[in-house]
Amino acid sequence: MPRIAAVETVNPPHKLSQKETMEFARNLFQDAFSDIERLLKVFQNGEISSRYFVMPIEWFKEKRSFQEKNDLYIDFATNLGAECIQKCMGHADRPIIPYENIDAIFFISSSGLSTPSIEARIMNMLPFSSHTKRIPIWGLGCAGGASGFSRAFDYCKAYPKSNVLVLSVELCSLTFQHEDFSKSNLVGTSLFADGVACALICGDESDIVKSSELKPYILDTMSTLKPHSEDVMGWEVKDTGLYVVFSRDIPNVIRTWLKPNVDEFLDRNQLTGEQIKNFIAHPGGKKVLQAYVDALGLPLSKTDISRDVLMSNGNMSSATVFYVLKQFMAIEQNEGDLGIMAALGPGFSSELLLVEWRK
Repeated sequence: MPRIAAVETVNPPHKLSQKETMEFARNLFQDAFSDIERLLKVFQNGEISSRYFVMPIEWFKEKRSFQEKNDLYIDFATNLGAECIQKCMGHADRPIIPYENIDAIFFISSSGLSTPSIEARIMNMLPFSSHTKRIPIWGLGCAGGASGFSRAFDYCKAYPKSNVLVLSVELCSLTFQHEDFSKSNLVGTSLFADGVACALICGDESDIVKSSELKPYILDTMSTLKPHSEDVMGWEVKDTGLYVVFSRDIPNVIRTWLKPNVDEFLDRNQLTGEQIKNFIAHPGGKKVLQAYVDALGLPLSKTDISRDVLMSNGNMSSATVFYVLKQFMAIEQNEGDLGIMAALGPGFSSELLLVEWRK
């Protein structure tokens, strides 16, 4: 089975407290809502204390064009993405991995546009082989990170000697619409953030030497689309850029739809929920995590790491699940421990992975 050999993350340069972003939102939205103080409780109740952004808060006080925002996306995605790959490829506690040993790069993003895609720009900065395959995946939103792991699993199953990178860059702040006074934009302002993450995944016959450390191996994956649910989450593309679609029904959709989805995945692997030690959940928000707990009958403690990432970083769309997995890989595990990686995104869709810690 393909193994996840390394996961690294990079935080953008500007760290803001939730109090700072709430004051920003109060000043911007107060004329649009007579009950602004009541609505601002979404900032206080979301269990987020800080987030990271590529631009300082002053930058968001002015209206920006789609081109200006997207140019910044390309610049930051390229440079922060390259930095994260460098961390992932050469860690202090293991030998440097030659760039020419990377067979494919899966690039995951939904928060900006670039053709050629970002991984091509990064390949001009770092010494990858010119024959490295490029697989950019756009539009999967919060599910994109887990989907990237799944597609890398498929690739390494087909080519067991291969080593692949999954790079996620989400600069959600650059989609901010200064003149959108909808409640969806207010909620998005309270929740979304910027993040960059990269994982190295190796096939069974990879020439990268296996270490004696326990690593998560991917055993199985399952992708599921809920029919006719396009309006649950996503983007509306307008003249000034990307406008968030964020239905208030998301927690209810999770409660009613996710449990049979997970049950099917566990059944086909002849497992029960009690056998799953690690729940590696994308923290879409406080209510989303609670919906996971309600739908799957989990103890609240199973979402502690996801809650910690949400508190420290907010929702970084597809990159967030990498941050969660990195924390799981940093804590003590026993050989044979099982985990479910789960993320939900536009479509409405889910991505599930079964992982097992092995040497």
